Amino acid sequence: MLDDNQWAMLEPLVEACRPKGKTPPRDLRRTMAAILWRHQNSAKWRAIPEEYGPWWRAAQIFIRWARAGVWERLLHLVQERGIQLGMVFLDGTSVRAHQKAAGAARPGGSAAERDGREALGRSRGGYGTKACVIADGAGRAIAFRIAPGQAHELPHAIPLLDALPGVPRWVVGDRGYTSHHFREHIWSMGARPAIPPQRHKAPVSCPDWIYNNRNRVERLWARLKEWRAIATRYEKTARSFLGVLCLAATLNHLKR
Repeated sequence: MLDDNQWAMLEPLVEACRPKGKTPPRDLRRTMAAILWRHQNSAKWRAIPEEYGPWWRAAQIFIRWARAGVWERLLHLVQERGIQLGMVFLDGTSVRAHQKAAGAARPGGSAAERDGREALGRSRGGYGTKACVIADGAGRAIAFRIAPGQAHELPHAIPLLDALPGVPRWVVGDRGYTSHHFREHIWSMGARPAIPPQRHKAPVSCPDWIYNNRNRVERLWARLKEWRAIATRYEKTARSFLGVLCLAATLNHLKR
């Protein structure tokens, strides 16, 4: 259950970004606790303990709010507490999908188009999703993008930079972000890249005293994957899985 301090921080944020219906959600604190319990433990919705209220209410609210973009707005709202743009970090991770993640309603298009919409695909690691994040200098998530598991991280780098509220001093990424075009984009926006070249390419400037901080985004993924619903994807739709990522990142912001 959410304790009083956690709810005191979370309640005004939820109230500010939730849909304003004719009647407010009943027992919102208990329902939010049920949503958190389910995703932290990756249990079935029906397995939510009775003390958290009806399981179907938590499932309904989570899915409806995911479709409405509430969880992304919640993450953006918590960032008003302050983010550090001295350095920003780009990184991606592969998330294996559980067999229950398949089977979402498919409203048409080719199999490849449907897999792209639901951010599920096959890579050497198996059936899953590629999740990409941009994090601030304190190792807190600013925005996410998700794609099928076989996707490369680089095409998502510029959209993630566009999600920043300002211009960072340094953009830090691993060798997966090595690209002359991407480096030029970073310079053109007024920032400086700290991205090492591929081993067979000519050396470029990548100061160690900046690049060595990249472990902050790796530690971020470690914290987020403590949520079992992020370590393994159980959500059928891309919107719902993105909602889980944003919800976990919001709680991480509030802890720091």
